Amino acid sequence: MSAVSDSSSRPVLVIDFGAQYAQLIARRVREAQVYSEVVPHTASVAELLDKDPAAIVLSGGPSSVYEPGAPQVDPKLFDVGVPVFGICYGFQAMAGALGGTVAHTGTREYGRTELGVTENGGLLHEELPGTHPVWMSHGDCVTEAPEGFTVTATSEGAPVAAFEDKGRRFAGVQYHPEVGHSPHGQEVLRRFLHEIAGIRPQWTTSSIVDEQVARIRAQIGGGKAICGLSGGVDSAVAAALVQRAIGDRLTCVFVDHGLLRAGERAQVERDYVAATGVKLVTVDARERFLNALAGVTDPEEKRKIIGREFIRVFEQAERDLKAEGDYQFLVQGTLYPDVVESGGGAGTANIKSHHNVGGLPDDLQFTLVEPLRALFKDEVRRVGTELGLPETIVQRQPFPGPGLGIRIIGEVTAERLEILRKADAIAREELTSAGLDRTIWQCPVVLLADVRSVGVQGDGRTYGHPVVLRPVSSEDAMTADWTRLPYDVLERISTRITNEVAEVNRVVLDVTSKPPGTIEWE
Repeated sequence: MSAVSDSSSRPVLVIDFGAQYAQLIARRVREAQVYSEVVPHTASVAELLDKDPAAIVLSGGPSSVYEPGAPQVDPKLFDVGVPVFGICYGFQAMAGALGGTVAHTGTREYGRTELGVTENGGLLHEELPGTHPVWMSHGDCVTEAPEGFTVTATSEGAPVAAFEDKGRRFAGVQYHPEVGHSPHGQEVLRRFLHEIAGIRPQWTTSSIVDEQVARIRAQIGGGKAICGLSGGVDSAVAAALVQRAIGDRLTCVFVDHGLLRAGERAQVERDYVAATGVKLVTVDARERFLNALAGVTDPEEKRKIIGREFIRVFEQAERDLKAEGDYQFLVQGTLYPDVVESGGGAGTANIKSHHNVGGLPDDLQFTLVEPLRALFKDEVRRVGTELGLPETIVQRQPFPGPGLGIRIIGEVTAERLEILRKADAIAREELTSAGLDRTIWQCPVVLLADVRSVGVQGDGRTYGHPVVLRPVSSEDAMTADWTRLPYDVLERISTRITNEVAEVNRVVLDVTSKPPGTIEWE
């Protein structure tokens, strides 16, 4: 969602200096009802201004401002009249670029730190507690504020822990206001956006829907669109947005690629059609996908094959629909985390190719329509609710486009898919029965198909497959922590799987956060 002429949609640009929290800053800006985008620190001032930013936030980062090659802030940024807010490393880089002093004092602050608000707390800190906890992570610190700035907070290791220049609409803090460990951080960020930068809080669910519907109509015009409906919330919301924009000129194609979980085809054909009245065509492509995946074990190759076959099926469906007119547009439920993890943007590592982003063939015959490309998952859910989709669809746990194909470690076969389907269905049933569907973000069940473990079942020795439970909690899938499920729930899941799925004799729990691990194993 790029900037448009309406000032309420001008983005706040979060310049990423390599911070683990850059995406979180963008989310917090949006929670203040202001649209945000993350851009790399390599972007020039001219490139930033091309986006017509309402304000700029300089993120934290792992470097020292004195390290050779450390990212710096171009001083020209402060001469263009755009409000700027510095955080941690961005705060120090801002101070240095404006003539302040940054020093390595030998006093470091990591984790919970007491912040002392000065007598003049400024717009950011006035009326907050005189001393309150914040989350720090720095070795260097600002020892002298630039000319024209007022120091508004200090800490034991940072003589200048916050400053403001209200006239030029500049401010900054040494701590991380975006994290939950800084209890007043969101209020501080909100005050910068609304009171110092003067941005109206108009980034709402309704505004997202209205803006995207207008964009879709402008892009598609009088044309027709086809959407690959997976049954997940992303494609469901994307299709609902496009249908609101162009009505029955949208046809949804549901591909049963054989990589679905138990009952998903029936749910899509019954629940989604009933809720939206969308035109739906179901294609049975199970044999085609299994043949294409035969003998393939590399996860990236599996993703690319699945993405390629999806497109080929869509193209065939479009040819079959030619009698109704020419379908030139393909709707996809690509989200912001998909773009970021697939290397979307300079300086972004390619963690994995998403089938919506990195796995499309070069000779794609469609023009892509991606109305959710700038949104996080929780924003997508709110949009779905705004569009009137039922809770069973909107609150459905995320499920990857490549399906169970990337939850089988090893070759994908019909037999292995059936084993995983049974184990996955049991885990989902027990989590729902325990009332934990809203507690966890999702719980992938992974089959270690190329691994065998010794077990004892029915007084006999077995040599079966292990499965991995991967329950995680997250806000947007950019970061995640493993969910501490009750032991009795874990016990029921394990007992049922090993009793009811004959090929499985061991259930293990993945307790890795993201980072360092990803949510999916492949």
